[in-house]
Amino acid sequence: MSTNVNGNARSIPLHAATQAPRVSLVIPTLNEAENLGCLLPTIGDIVDELVIVDGRSTDGTIETALALRPDALIVKERRAGKGYALQAGFHACSGDIIVMMDADGSMAPAEIDTFVSALLAGADVVKGSRFLQGGGSGDLTGVRMLGNAVLTRTVRWTFGGRFSDLCYGYMAFWRDVLPFFDEEVGGFEIETFLNVRSLAAGLRVVEVASYEEHRINGESNLSAIKDGYRVLSTIVRERRRVRRYRASLGLHRPDLHSGAPMPHPVIALRDHRTHSVVTTTTFPAASGAAVAGVAVAAVVSEGDTCPGHGQ
Repeated sequence: MSTNVNGNARSIPLHAATQAPRVSLVIPTLNEAENLGCLLPTIGDIVDELVIVDGRSTDGTIETALALRPDALIVKERRAGKGYALQAGFHACSGDIIVMMDADGSMAPAEIDTFVSALLAGADVVKGSRFLQGGGSGDLTGVRMLGNAVLTRTVRWTFGGRFSDLCYGYMAFWRDVLPFFDEEVGGFEIETFLNVRSLAAGLRVVEVASYEEHRINGESNLSAIKDGYRVLSTIVRERRRVRRYRASLGLHRPDLHSGAPMPHPVIALRDHRTHSVVTTTTFPAASGAAVAGVAVAAVVSEGDTCPGHGQ
């Protein structure tokens, strides 16, 4: 039986046949029609709900998505920014588990099974890491790798935890942790925001190995310097929030490396989480694979129609 951070059994609507929680996949898009043509056909049956959040694309992204996946839920986000798009997608989901991934084809849908298995094994949040055994990247430049390393160590020093990869957007979490992510975040710093909030709120966070390919087509909108500054600003802002909250309780500064969760303003929302119980016995989808931290590498098959990606 899966439990939430309060130790209560999660309320998980079960499929009659599979007894598995429903999985929603959120993909933010901005002019990604060519990439979706390669990505969407590779999404497996583990995904019950596909949510495409489009940021005013002009290349037929929505039309391509619906042609390939008529069942996809299309959310149109008027504000520019990956963070706004993802958060709009989160709130549009109806699944018990929410997975987020990029539309550029750099993240392998086959790895969703690993993320879901880690959640079923007891994690609240699962994040991909390119630096665990079995992971890697064909896209990281030296500058981005250095910046990621510095920011990752900054979070470890500031909030504790043992993250190996901070700035990577392949993540999954139970829907019932959404109240902890209650602040709007606009840009690429959304991954850092989710990670830091998870640590500060004392959620059970697990990293799993993930391999990042080159994007299939087009150029990334990521700016190493500008977005690095926004990530750092997010870390500082969240740290100040924790300090203010602790000061309001008259608490001393904790030992950041003790492993104890740090109180956070959103921690009060734990009292408002669902307490209903659904009796379950086993999750067949997790059998043999539900080991937190299992490493999975992307598999590339011969005869691919999309450069660098298996079908």
